[in-house]
Amino acid sequence: MDPKDYCFSTQISHLALDIGGTLIKLVYFSPNGDNSQDGSIVVGNGCSVVKGRLCFAKFETRKIDDCLDFIRFNILQHSGVQHPNGTTRDKFPVKEKLGIVFDKEDEMHSLVSGVNFLLKTVPREAFTYLDGQKEFVQIDHNDLYPYLLVNIGSGVSMIKVDGDGKYERISGTSLGGGTFLGLGKLLTKCKSFDELLELSHQGNNRVIDMLVGDIYGGTDYSKIGLSSTAIASSFGKAISDGKELEDYQPEDVARSLLRMISNNIGQIAYLNALRFGLKRIFFGGFFIRGLEYTMDTISVAVHFWSRGEAKAMFLRHEGFLGALGAFTSYKDQSHSNDLKPHHQAVQRAVLKCSGDDSFRHTLVAANINDGEAIECSINLV
Repeated sequence: MDPKDYCFSTQISHLALDIGGTLIKLVYFSPNGDNSQDGSIVVGNGCSVVKGRLCFAKFETRKIDDCLDFIRFNILQHSGVQHPNGTTRDKFPVKEKLGIVFDKEDEMHSLVSGVNFLLKTVPREAFTYLDGQKEFVQIDHNDLYPYLLVNIGSGVSMIKVDGDGKYERISGTSLGGGTFLGLGKLLTKCKSFDELLELSHQGNNRVIDMLVGDIYGGTDYSKIGLSSTAIASSFGKAISDGKELEDYQPEDVARSLLRMISNNIGQIAYLNALRFGLKRIFFGGFFIRGLEYTMDTISVAVHFWSRGEAKAMFLRHEGFLGALGAFTSYKDQSHSNDLKPHHQAVQRAVLKCSGDDSFRHTLVAANINDGEAIECSINLV
């Protein structure tokens, strides 16, 4: 779609970019039309309060020009962004095309800051998904840490988070979203991640995967706790079927591939949680996309290997963790942005995503949109 087809009538004053190996994630603040003429309301403490929404957009990294055109036509042209921020790679021509310089934030720090921000300020953000049942999780802010963050991008990073600004990358795997898309392109001729996911919806992995029941005459191997439907070998039936790739349906290949990678991530995640005694495991990244089958596969893996003692938890804004962290980390000598997400339950807390006392996030009463956008306000001190 032509970037000019998206048109905003309000000023967009803040934005953050997270340019990954596969996708570009964009978070931007769009003020409401009910603010004063200069876009803000001055309150008693001298702060300018700007009400609006945090909005989200994504682009394929190979189509970065579409993202930059989106920013240029719909943001810079209409307002002039005050505070661009983000995690980027130097090879991309952001400065040359937009004429602005982004303040760069550390990628890992931004990821952790983004998750902490969501878990502490946005209600109904975290949830579990198992056997078709989605349940939102009530987060106790006083008992949040430590937890394991599993960020599934092109590759996978596993980060132990002990507090605001306290984290350590403890493991990871090269078998992530990039593997799914790369192998998927080679095996199914799909051109995009979304196309491959859609194809996997229609498939049956049992056509290609060797199950426990295939080995033991259709029965469980109950002695060691394996059901007949458990996968014994991903793509295992291709060994003895005597078929070529073209003899298999591409949707079955896509389904098997998705199941293989999701199972692997779930198992490795739990083993790392076990290693450090972590009971909470949060999964994020655009690989998940809110896809029920992916979440269920990861959840089953965690449930199986933990014998039900640990649960996989997912995030509604899973794909924008780094961009959100970069957005909330903005600070300079002349501004302090107090970002206040609005939700219905009135609470009070302080979130220091940047590890700097000058940048605060305070919970107040508000509402979450049905979509991805978050109703909020920004205090400019």
